[in-house]
Amino acid sequence: MRIALFLAALSAAAASAATCESLAGLKLPDTTITVAQEVAAAANTPAYCRVAATLKPSTDSDIKIEVWLPTTTWHEKFVANGNGGWSGSITPQTLAAAVRRGYATAMTDTGHQGGSGSFALGHPEKLTDFAYRAVHEMTVKSKAVIAAYYGKPAKLSYWNGCSSGGKQGLKEAQRFPDDFDGIVAGAPANYWTHLTAQSVWTVEAAKADPAGDIPAAKAQAIHKAVLAACDALDGVKDNLIENPTRCHFDPQSLLCKAADAPDCLTALQVETAKKVLGGPMNPRTKQQIFPGFEPGSEQGWPQTFQMAGGLGGDHFKYVVFKDANWDLKSLNYDSDIAQADRIDDGQINATDPNLAPFFKHGGKLLMYHGWADPLIPSQNSIDYVKSVQGKLGNVDDSLRLFMAPGVGHCAGGDGPSTFDMLGALEQWVEQKHAPESILASHSSAGAVDRTRPLCAYPNQAVYKGSGSIDDAQNFDCKVR
Repeated sequence: MRIALFLAALSAAAASAATCESLAGLKLPDTTITVAQEVAAAANTPAYCRVAATLKPSTDSDIKIEVWLPTTTWHEKFVANGNGGWSGSITPQTLAAAVRRGYATAMTDTGHQGGSGSFALGHPEKLTDFAYRAVHEMTVKSKAVIAAYYGKPAKLSYWNGCSSGGKQGLKEAQRFPDDFDGIVAGAPANYWTHLTAQSVWTVEAAKADPAGDIPAAKAQAIHKAVLAACDALDGVKDNLIENPTRCHFDPQSLLCKAADAPDCLTALQVETAKKVLGGPMNPRTKQQIFPGFEPGSEQGWPQTFQMAGGLGGDHFKYVVFKDANWDLKSLNYDSDIAQADRIDDGQINATDPNLAPFFKHGGKLLMYHGWADPLIPSQNSIDYVKSVQGKLGNVDDSLRLFMAPGVGHCAGGDGPSTFDMLGALEQWVEQKHAPESILASHSSAGAVDRTRPLCAYPNQAVYKGSGSIDDAQNFDCKVR
């Protein structure tokens, strides 16, 4: 009955356009609209109608969403935006960027406030909201608001997210394949139970013994040594490693010959670097739990050492063991990981390789990951794509992955990290132009100083042999 009433409401909403203020009276299931107001144009953002709502699909749900609807510049498309980490916020700048591109757009706080996982303790419904329900509910209700405001539904719907937002996009493709026509999923945190174990492993590697910690200066020394060993493997000396899987750097080479010094590592620091690069291993089966970080990611390690415990520790503390006093030092990388997987049972994890329903209606999935990501090891994205290929065979018509040399977590780093994945996805969905390469740029002091093509995996950018190495036109995408 609820679904029938909702569909009737949606049909009525789409019959004729509404004023922004009148949306305050729009009746949708489990929804209270709290704000419906016109926002005047400002700076480079056009005027839009701002709608805020609270969704309560369960008795313990308190999902906040915002929907921004361009007043005069709508291109009849909708884009929903992802979150990061444990989510817990809506970022106006993200919504404003989408409005500037002519999109009706939406975002959710996933049902709680703040960046901690503590909300999940004693609140299984809120955990479900975080896992997948908040994003799906936001999507359904946003489409209804869009239809009511413009008097017609959006012609196309897209998802754009990185990190947890990448996980959310994959979960949508897997669980709600009809929600979106195209999905951008960057650096996805999709193997959540194993990623959180890797986070704890990384923190413990660096912090278990303070003498083994790697400060920023030494992280930079490791990075310099990695570049010296592997930069030229791709035929171009450019302070970037095009394919770090070909880089076999041994931290032992930096062991201090005598006293400790800024440009060498103590024996304990060598072990820390090896653990970080190696990733967590099951001590009984010797199976890899999650990939380690790639050579070239070292500059971001110190920040990761400081913050990763909150991501991983919170999951085991509040979700797995339900004990706010649980100590991450006690994590068992055999039985505790198995327990985490059993408890999750596909709730937060978004690892299902069967994307056939999403692909069947023409859905396109565009993934990307920075090779120098110091928060979510980049091999995770490759592993997921390979799992889809293993399940469905050749999926090049529906799924493309782009690896970004020298790029950190979602953005940043020494590599060209400015690129328009959403634009490439639009071309793919709307013009049937499957992306073989995507132009990326790097800037210093506000000016572009390098462009490169990001290539559809497993291709990589190969220098043609002449011309500036800072100009993308001097590179081809090839398997090397």
